[in-house]
Amino acid sequence: MSATATAVDIVSALRSVAGDVQSAGPELSIDEIRPDAIVIPRSEDEVAKVLRFSAENGLALIPAGGMTKQGIGGVPDRADLVLSLRHLNKVHHYDPGDLTISVGAGMTLAGLQQVLAEHRLFLPLDPMLPGQATIGGVLAANAGGPLKSGYGGAREFCIGIGFATVDGKRAKGGGRVVKNVAGYDMMKLMIGSLGTLGVITAANFKVYPLPRQTATFQCEFKTAIEAAEFGRKVWASSLGSRLMCLEIISPRAQEYLNDGWDPRDPDHFSPAAPVKHHTAWTVSLRANGSDAVLGRFSKDLGGAISEELSGETEAAWWRWVSDFEVKLAHRHQNAMVIRVSVPQSQVADALSAAEKTAIEDNFVCSAVGRLPAGSLVVGLAPLAVDPPSAMQFANMASALRGRLSRDASAVVLRCPTEAKRHFDVWGTSPTDLGLMRAIRKTMDPGRVLNRGRFIV
Repeated sequence: MSATATAVDIVSALRSVAGDVQSAGPELSIDEIRPDAIVIPRSEDEVAKVLRFSAENGLALIPAGGMTKQGIGGVPDRADLVLSLRHLNKVHHYDPGDLTISVGAGMTLAGLQQVLAEHRLFLPLDPMLPGQATIGGVLAANAGGPLKSGYGGAREFCIGIGFATVDGKRAKGGGRVVKNVAGYDMMKLMIGSLGTLGVITAANFKVYPLPRQTATFQCEFKTAIEAAEFGRKVWASSLGSRLMCLEIISPRAQEYLNDGWDPRDPDHFSPAAPVKHHTAWTVSLRANGSDAVLGRFSKDLGGAISEELSGETEAAWWRWVSDFEVKLAHRHQNAMVIRVSVPQSQVADALSAAEKTAIEDNFVCSAVGRLPAGSLVVGLAPLAVDPPSAMQFANMASALRGRLSRDASAVVLRCPTEAKRHFDVWGTSPTDLGLMRAIRKTMDPGRVLNRGRFIV
């Protein structure tokens, strides 16, 4: 924002572009940065106009959905406006027979699932807090959960998107049909870009029949090595084709998963029973199929099964696993959460590296993860009463990365704001960040979108 412009001037000028503009209250803070205003466009055209206005006036803008992933990445160096897509929450097109749906980016994931459930369909995305997370935010963050094992990520079933660019143009990638190969694949480029290349305004998906029957089998092991090897063998067996989820869960993580916290009411913490201290590693397998198929799981897994879940108990369990990150943060405000990505064969080694790193700095490690994908969510929570220093977090991230193989990555998803200023939250990754910087410079040369958050 220029030195002569005030927050009041900006709000007044924006109202000629988008009708719903509000002054940001003191409670709105993104990594301790306080925006001046919130603009809430009522159409995709208004989104494009707001982006052009921001570029022409040198404003820094943060796109926002349900605000569940705003902690990802570095600290923004400026944030004049928050662009909320909450009004873009309608179904644009729905063909249950063709298994496709198109919706506005501001629709929540839970709202989309409710629409699909009327025809016994679903979208196999299960990131944390689906009642708050919006479609645009989920795609921008490339967020997912346990269903990634059986169905893959958002890039596998998002077949088209609409988005707005900083020069005020509306664009699209993909289409409404599954077989669509026209033009550049801008859709896959936008997914995971964290709102740094443009603002997603709508999305088209191929959807799936809702399984008629599922069951979850809990299997316990003394070590992560035993658990990971068991999961690998099941996945490679004939049972693997019927698996929706295949999760490895550390003993400490199970304490958070069963603590009774209701993510819909973060201030309410009332465990139904005393927290149990777990010592076993759990492999949690969710299968779908007929009575005969599920019976075969019971027979083949045999004595490895410690518990079977179904119905509401099963649904609650997987909701808890998806919400692991926020449950950890509720218990430990100074926790660091890292997404570790490794080849499947290195899952046990990565978990061992995380445990060693935590012990060295007087932290405790907990983890959940998609075994087939080698995608782990690792929590590092301080044991000491006094808050850790920023350098402790920086040293832990560096130490963990140093223990992983060259084809692995460790991205910090959450940690105290001050700590982020002392190290690179993205780290070394197989992803070519140099190429991403070049694309960002081309699509947003004025650094309007999410400045400092992702790349530059």
